[in-house]
Amino acid sequence: MFEKIGKPHNQIDSLIGVDTHIEGNIIFSGGVRIDGRVTGNITGLSDMPSTLVLSDQAVVEGVIHVSHAVINGTVVGTIKVTEYVELQPKAKVCGDVHYKGMEIHLGASVQGMLLHTEILERGSNVVTLLPAAQINDLKHV
Repeated sequence: MFEKIGKPHNQIDSLIGVDTHIEGNIIFSGGVRIDGRVTGNITGLSDMPSTLVLSDQAVVEGVIHVSHAVINGTVVGTIKVTEYVELQPKAKVCGDVHYKGMEIHLGASVQGMLLHTEILERGSNVVTLLPAAQINDLKHV
């Protein structure tokens, strides 16, 4: 029932400094730490483990798609993590978070849905809920 999920890798290969603003997409393998601002999508190569670390000063406006993420900054966009995501105390996410394993610290906030990927893959347990007004309309048909 409980599957062991890998934690982020400790090796950071690239650093985007606090005074750096990148406009454009980032595609990487290994580990990246962002202290600055990125306007664009951040993607880890799918065939290799990828770890993204966002410091408390980091701001990302775009879609994040990696295997592991440690978020302590601001993300405006969807986060898709194939393994493990950690939302640290100063994390502010405005968008949906897709995850396999998750850790949320006190103080982190998410304005969006938390979507467990294994449940989405199975699909059979998903039930569509109808508003009460639609149910009443169906009774009168």
